Amino acid sequence: MITLSPRAAARVRAMQAESAAGAKRLRLLVDDGGCSGQQYGMSFDEPKPGDHELESAGVPIVVDPASFALLAGVSIDFDDGLHGKGFEIKNPNAKSTCGCGKSFN
Repeated sequence: MITLSPRAAARVRAMQAESAAGAKRLRLLVDDGGCSGQQYGMSFDEPKPGDHELESAGVPIVVDPASFALLAGVSIDFDDGLHGKGFEIKNPNAKSTCGCGKSFN
């Protein structure tokens, strides 16, 4: 299960409208890189064969099979306050995270 907070879902919908992504879904993924070994990625995309399709807070989400195992149980929030970091991902599968919160091990 991947959970978007109401603030994260609202920001995703706003970004989707701004980018003219239309009916594309939020793609969450994990790539090699970042300062801790693996980094999170987000984009708007169409489902591909083998993708897991789910929904949270009314936002349709797609995740490739390799990333899905690493993202199980993730919760995503959005902070746009004075010291806001943007999207904040809390991953119970991460052994450690970097200071910026964008990569993990």
